[in-house]
Amino acid sequence: MEFDLPLFVENLLQSLVAGLLTGALYGLMCVGLSLIFGVMRVINFAQGDFMMLGMYAAYYAFGLLGAHALLGEAADPYLAALLAGPAVFVAGVAVHRFLVSRVTGMRGAALESEGHYAQLILTLGIALVLQNGGLFVFGSAPVSISTPLSSSAWDIGPLYGDMVEIFVNQGQTYAAIIAVVVVIAFVLLMGRSRLGKSLRAAADNPEAAVYMGIDVERAHRLAFGFGCAITAIGGGLLASGSPFQPYVGLEYVIIMYAGVVLGGLGSVSGAFFGGLTIGLVQQLSTLFLPIQLQNTAIFVVFLAIVLLRPQGLFGASLRRA
Repeated sequence: MEFDLPLFVENLLQSLVAGLLTGALYGLMCVGLSLIFGVMRVINFAQGDFMMLGMYAAYYAFGLLGAHALLGEAADPYLAALLAGPAVFVAGVAVHRFLVSRVTGMRGAALESEGHYAQLILTLGIALVLQNGGLFVFGSAPVSISTPLSSSAWDIGPLYGDMVEIFVNQGQTYAAIIAVVVVIAFVLLMGRSRLGKSLRAAADNPEAAVYMGIDVERAHRLAFGFGCAITAIGGGLLASGSPFQPYVGLEYVIIMYAGVVLGGLGSVSGAFFGGLTIGLVQQLSTLFLPIQLQNTAIFVVFLAIVLLRPQGLFGASLRRA
């Protein structure tokens, strides 16, 4: 069989574009998970289910916005995704206040190693409650947020003579731009605001932060809420192009953890680029593998990074005494 170079170049460029657009959304979701781990040192198995709540919050917000035609049929889905953030932030703060705070922070430190087991079991239990509660409240039928942009594309080309043409989905492009803006805004918040400095202080040394007058429990609660809200916004943006149901979080929580580890545990910017890498690997793998093996390619790269650079692509190497 003769190798068709123009077709291969077209498929390669198309996969690169799709990988960057998808990876930007993955990166946003990874930032939320990285914030929770970086500040609280908690592995949150329920993160994918908070993303699911964000999808449904955006879905119902879109229904309300669409009824009033607030910004128009094209823009309302993205406004709905942004509104999902505050809604899930409140849910995340409540979950931390009444459940997660019992086994984290100063209380978790007092439990020593047993605290980690309690955290794992608790977040797994929260995930199961959210999944089955979502099934009861929302039903099992897949839904999505329909927008005219998700079925429209820009035509770039012809390139390579007249033999290469690339299509860029408009809905995914706007979603990716919003994701990047949200990440930049959050990085600026963490780096330049008093709130961000208190969160970083609580992450670096909780005991010293207490002596400096920082309310560590409040910082952890806000970090958990912000982490859930950021991931929920990513889920809301993803909902405008993909159908979802109450168990969708299981599929994406694995991708989020892979992105966070690839980027470097505790690194917010690294988590974004880790998610971007996951999106690129996922889409480029379809050039050589069946689409069913996309996640296999992700974990091959994941294992390679863990073996060759355990601290992640953007993480700092730590030496412990």
